[in-house]
Amino acid sequence: MAALLSERARADSTGEVLLQVSGLAYDYSGVSAVSDCSLELPRGKIAALIGGNGAGKTTSVKMIAGALRPRSGSIVLDGRDITNMPAHQTVELGIALVPEGRLVFQHLTVRENLILSGHVRRARERCQQNLERVFDLFPRLEERQGQNAGSLSGGEQQMLAIGRGLMTMPRILVLDEPSLGLSPILVSQIFSLIRKLNEEGISVLLVEQNVHHTLAIADYAYVLEKGRVVQKGEGQALLKDPKVKEAYLGLA
Repeated sequence: MAALLSERARADSTGEVLLQVSGLAYDYSGVSAVSDCSLELPRGKIAALIGGNGAGKTTSVKMIAGALRPRSGSIVLDGRDITNMPAHQTVELGIALVPEGRLVFQHLTVRENLILSGHVRRARERCQQNLERVFDLFPRLEERQGQNAGSLSGGEQQMLAIGRGLMTMPRILVLDEPSLGLSPILVSQIFSLIRKLNEEGISVLLVEQNVHHTLAIADYAYVLEKGRVVQKGEGQALLKDPKVKEAYLGLA
């Protein structure tokens, strides 16, 4: 797996702040979806954004990845303001969004999906190497590389979505609900994979409703409610927090 990572990703394992998000806000047709999202992602760490349905998690990470332009606030990557930078530029700086719902190209083959993602400028020269590494990581994708992505199972499509993100050689892998709709066995495998990728040097921003699994692997976590970050702390500390346990784990 190590060969999949860029030298920049390896350098991002120092623990210093890599991504600084301050006061992000976004409206849909005049209705506030996010009013104050602020978080930090240290280099080489996992930061999680948790909250219920409609809390604004997906909107927040879409702003961070450049898919949405915030109404206000700032996004700083490694000291560089990228607040209004579009997605095709943020991916060249090393931010890869694996979106909710996977959104693979249904009528392209598995291999075509991966190759297409691997042609971003930062990863183009190592496209074949990265493809081989993704197949090492997901042997099922290699077996099905000539198959249309739309014919894959939900778990296989999630593997493909993550593989596409890895083909860009990300410094930050942004995962939006990667366990959604998967069986318990596949959920455990996905979280083990996230930890492995992080250990190999990729910083991870994780959005998840599976709060227990998420806080168990997150170095830091932020609780988003009605578009605002209302609580933050180390993952293990929030896992034991009575308010979090009652609100998200069903434990009084």
